[in-house]
Amino acid sequence: MQTILGAGGVIGNALAKELINYTTNIRLVSRNPKKINDTDTTMSADLTDATQVDKAIEGSEIVYLMAGLEYKTKVWQQKWPIIMQNTINACKKHGAKLVFFDNVYMLGKVDGWMTEESPLNPCSKKGEVRAKLNQMILDEIKAGTLQAIIARSADFYGSDAKNSMTESLIFSKLAKGQKPSWLLNDNVKHSFTYTIDAAKGTVILGNTVEAYNQIWHLPTHHDALTGKEFMSICQESFHQGTGHQIMGNLMLWIGGLFMPIVKELKEMSYQNEFEYLFDSTKFEKAFNFSPTPYKEGIIETVKSYQ
Repeated sequence: MQTILGAGGVIGNALAKELINYTTNIRLVSRNPKKINDTDTTMSADLTDATQVDKAIEGSEIVYLMAGLEYKTKVWQQKWPIIMQNTINACKKHGAKLVFFDNVYMLGKVDGWMTEESPLNPCSKKGEVRAKLNQMILDEIKAGTLQAIIARSADFYGSDAKNSMTESLIFSKLAKGQKPSWLLNDNVKHSFTYTIDAAKGTVILGNTVEAYNQIWHLPTHHDALTGKEFMSICQESFHQGTGHQIMGNLMLWIGGLFMPIVKELKEMSYQNEFEYLFDSTKFEKAFNFSPTPYKEGIIETVKSYQ
């Protein structure tokens, strides 16, 4: 049994579609889970409830933790450590391996390329939460009490990537004939992980014995684009003209007064103000994997809107 905790999100759904190539014994767990493959089994569970998590993991060989919580610092501070501890405890009890799908918030602002060796150096409250979760797993690995993988992704783009920066500011706007927007600085390069690559990479890692007890960066094309370049390819793919808007600090401040999500984004603004470069060379070499080029991934994403 391979179990997805927090099923139903864009990466979780893509993961289930890829996982069927490895097993038909898949369990999807969330508050309101829905089958992705005909052979999937579903289980409703609150991941903050230890008893429910224990039941969800029982009988599992591999557990993928893909939970997506409300994008609020207080929610993350309160719920994420509980969810992680519940998951770790249940995995240890039932002898299951853990694959944690993570982002790069815990690294903070990195000059140059982010790699698996980059130190935990958060510069935001959300990053501090993520660093704590990483440390919880790393401590178990060091103690020899848990076999686990931390699989990190950059910001992502792709079909059905709802609530992502690229979907809300670019793809959905262009689909409506509107001009796309970019946060703060469209002249610096910004890596994006294609959702299909993220799912494929996570499944490969989970089903490779030698990959455990390590941190991995999921496959992401090395030729990062600037915001201008990314939006230009999107506009070309939608057969629309050029031109875009920039959401500067003042607009973010004003937006934060009326929209809580914008207020929550402010502490992460460094990711868009400076270069954001994500290196997945380790994965690419280990598995002879070529990440999807940006133009190809964007064209496939645009097709989902047509």
